[in-house]
Amino acid sequence: MERGGTVYIMTNKHKTTLYVGVTSNLIARIQQHQQHIYQTSFTHRYNLECLVYYENFPTIEEAISREKEKKNGEEKKRTS
Repeated sequence: MERGGTVYIMTNKHKTTLYVGVTSNLIARIQQHQQHIYQTSFTHRYNLECLVYYENFPTIEEAISREKEKKNGEEKKRTS
């Protein structure tokens, strides 16, 4: 059985920095960010604790593909 995936976007309380990530367990991953589990991570460095967007997919591969689109600005190209 394949596991689904989720693309998510986090920001800080001032909404000055964005982070796009992908996970197979959104709740656990957000808790890791908020608890600063990974001290050298981008989200820790910029205090990104607020989930502002997420998008679910049937497979992790589809989620990874969408994450790459978001990071490369593909959605901007499609809507222009």
